[in-house]
Amino acid sequence: MAGRMCFLQLFTVVLAFCFMPAKSGYWLPAHATFYGGADGSDTMGGACGYENLYNAGYGINNAALSTALFNNGLSCGQCYLITCDTSKSNMCKPGTSITVSATNFCPPNWALSSDNGGWCNPPRVHFDMSQPAWENLAIYRAGIVPVLYQQVACQRQGGLRFTINGFNYFELVLVTNIAMSGSIKSMSVKGTNTAWIPMSQNWGANWQCLAGLKGQGLSFAITSSGGQYKVFQDVVPAWWLFGQTFSTWQQFDY
Repeated sequence: MAGRMCFLQLFTVVLAFCFMPAKSGYWLPAHATFYGGADGSDTMGGACGYENLYNAGYGINNAALSTALFNNGLSCGQCYLITCDTSKSNMCKPGTSITVSATNFCPPNWALSSDNGGWCNPPRVHFDMSQPAWENLAIYRAGIVPVLYQQVACQRQGGLRFTINGFNYFELVLVTNIAMSGSIKSMSVKGTNTAWIPMSQNWGANWQCLAGLKGQGLSFAITSSGGQYKVFQDVVPAWWLFGQTFSTWQQFDY
């Protein structure tokens, strides 16, 4: 019995340590508000370019990031585990947390101070979450609450998706449904008749190339923000048209 009690005490200590985010140094402080309505429909689209978040693989548990986190769109697709900071607010729902995907940008409001409506003003770290996601953490009437967060690995269904937009000698490629680190560090494209061509970020999760690739099959080489390099060989057939999306079975592991 004494041995069992010792085990239970040790288990309790370990469990308590694992759930002490404010003191562990792993969790970071921020604040959170919500937008988009009770069904989250107004969170569709946004500064990452994902448009329909269900089709893109992100769903309703999403958030717009303040300037401090958005990184000019290079954070699009990343995932954050968020919990309400019960030590600072009685509006929290204790023992709850949720993982959201970064799908939009929360712009500064310079007409208001960062403590009075300008929640996304630099250097403030802020998540403007979909209302359904936010209500997992806090009481609706709170409006804004202090939170603790950490970036975590993204879990996605299926592989990456490539949407080809643009015209003539301008290809604008939207990459969605990225797992693990969730976002892109660098990207290149190769046509059937070309060498590898470096791409550059245009806006959000859209990457561009200035080349005549129409009528060629396309391959992509991507380095994730987690540092993993993968080649997506011949993922777009030569008969592709602007506006089409092509899915793959390949996915990032970290």
